[in-house]
Amino acid sequence: MKDKFLKIAFLAAALAVALGAFGAHALKQLLEEQQLQTYQTAVQYHFYHALALALAGLLQLHYNSKWLRYGGNLFLLGLLLFCGSLYLMSFLKAGGVQGVNWLGAITPLGGVAFIAGWLCLFAGVMKPDQ
Repeated sequence: MKDKFLKIAFLAAALAVALGAFGAHALKQLLEEQQLQTYQTAVQYHFYHALALALAGLLQLHYNSKWLRYGGNLFLLGLLLFCGSLYLMSFLKAGGVQGVNWLGAITPLGGVAFIAGWLCLFAGVMKPDQ
């Protein structure tokens, strides 16, 4: 199913827009400025990597490489770990839950997944038959 990443990417992009609008309207009254900036960082990286996932899907249509699959999967993992941890932390804080800053320790793992995903795309176009 070569178009799997494309389908997921388009849904992820739509979700990024919805979550961005939710943050701009509903969370603005519930979060402090620093917390709102954290949420906006999640939305930005969510959107960037929804597009990266679409790129991985498009590249798979033209190149036969396991590295492109790895890259797409790493982008998905990054979305869950990086953006997901920041979203969860923001939602819990907006709900008045204390002691959730430990979720921030998960975020860098998602960042590493994003970096590795980009490197896999590089490998995928450099060695397309692998």
